[in-house]
Parts: sequence; C-alpha cells; structure tokens
Amino acid sequence: MFEGSMVAIITPFKKGKVDEKALARLVEFQIKNGTTAIVPCGTTGESATLSYEEHEHVIDVVIEAANKKVPVMAGTGANNTAEAIMLTEYAKKAGAEASLQITPYYNKPTQEGIYQHFKKIAETVDIPLIIYNIMSRTGVNITPETMLRLSKVKNIVGVKEASGNLDQMSQIHALCGNGFDLISGDDSLTLPLLAIGGTGVISVAANIAPKDVADMVSKFKKGDIAGARKSHYKLLPLVKAIFIETNPIPVKTAMALMGLIDDSSLRLPMCAIGEENLTKLKKALKDYGLL
Repeated sequence: MFEGSMVAIITPFKKGKVDEKALARLVEFQIKNGTTAIVPCGTTGESATLSYEEHEHVIDVVIEAANKKVPVMAGTGANNTAEAIMLTEYAKKAGAEASLQITPYYNKPTQEGIYQHFKKIAETVDIPLIIYNIMSRTGVNITPETMLRLSKVKNIVGVKEASGNLDQMSQIHALCGNGFDLISGDDSLTLPLLAIGGTGVISVAANIAPKDVADMVSKFKKGDIAGARKSHYKLLPLVKAIFIETNPIPVKTAMALMGLIDDSSLRLPMCAIGEENLTKLKKALKDYGLL
C-alpha cells in the first residue's frame, strides 16, 4: 500500500511558532522531486514538543499543501492509548490517508500491552496504520511474533522498522508476507531492506535530497540493482552527516544552510549543532553538491 521514498518532514519554526508558509513550500518541493508520501509530526517533525493545537495545525497545513497529489501519513502516536486515539481521529477527519504510530515510549509495555495498544487504536479509528518500531527512542522492541499478531488486525497495514536489525526485518517479512508493508526507518539501511522485501523508506535524507532517495528506490524496483547500489553509496556519507548529532538537529541545520528554510531553530531540549559537527556537516553538504 505504501512504497517508494516517503519523507519524514521537518516542522519549520519562525520566532518560536510553526512556519506554515515554509512547511507548505517544503511539501511542494517534495512532490516535485518524486517523494511518494509526506509524513508530518514524526520524530523528525519534533512532535514531542508540539502542542495538541500545533500538532493538528501541522497536519492540516501538510494535507492542504499535498492537495491529494501524494498521500499524507500523519504521525499520531503516543505512549497514552487514549491520546493516540484522539490524535488519530483528528488526522482521519482532516483527510490524512494513513497514520504513523510509534511504539509506546517510557512506560515500556509488555508485548501483550503493545499488541493491545495498537489493536485498540485500529479498532477505534478506521484508517490505515503503520507501526513505528524504534527501540533506541522508545526503550522497547516489537518482536516479529508480535508483529505477526498485529498484521492480522484490520487497518494495521505495515511497519516502519528502525531497529537496525536486518535479521529481525527478515523475520517480519517472512512471517507477515508481501501484504504487510515493510518500510525502512533508517536511511543507511534502505537498500538492504529493499533487497529482503521492503517496500520503501520513510526518509530523513529526503528532506535535503528527495530526488536522489526517490531515484534509488525506483531503480531498485525497476531491477537496476547496480544503479540503486551506486545511489546508495553516493547518499551514504550525506546520511552519516545528518545523523552526526540527534535527529533532527543536523538536517534542520543543513536545510537552513541550503536556503530551504529561513530559520534552523529547534525546540528545547533540542539545541544548535556543535561547532565541530557543523564543520563536518558543511563539508558533507559541499562534497555532495548541496552547498
């Protein structure tokens, strides 16, 4: 259902508020460069520091800017099931085509608790759900066996896998089959994931190099493995640079340097990139041809 290069879009700020004009421009930029879906209010979109009103507003701006040209997969997850349902209901009402649901964080539920959490959301809101598995952020991993159970729940159609574990990803694909979207959550692992049956990527790198990320996925799907491999190795130093500090610090900094946004500001506890890492980031952007 969901494939290709999907962007985990940043949330631009200006004078402490959501810069809706810049956000709309970024959506248009993505569509023009081959991005197949827009994913607002994820980790890269600093969802953890958005108020409920801002969260809803960002979803509204992205849906309006996308104008049905590509689907919008709104990040509406939470570690509180009732809160996740509330945000997901809003996204559906606003016109989002799907919802990205992060594994509950901090409270570290059991595998049964994880299953019941997502099942409750799926049964309450009639919208396709993509589960986001990222233990490094949440403190808990979804096992392949739990993913199999979830794949059998109506509306749960895929997973954004950011475990970094290709063995686990292979197990998920083997258990859940081709009807369950296996999406990369790590830019550096997109090509390997495609090779084991993945459908695409929800990409941070696509914020600054959307055409190249889209081309890599497209080449692979067309059978041009050598071309996809070449794109992978071209992108790899850039990908490493935009994760030199906690995401989205480097990518927002890069976008400001490139003139894609006017203000690279982040919300505390995220802060400006360190000087040494800024030098490394600038070099990577110049080497890639983005500066």
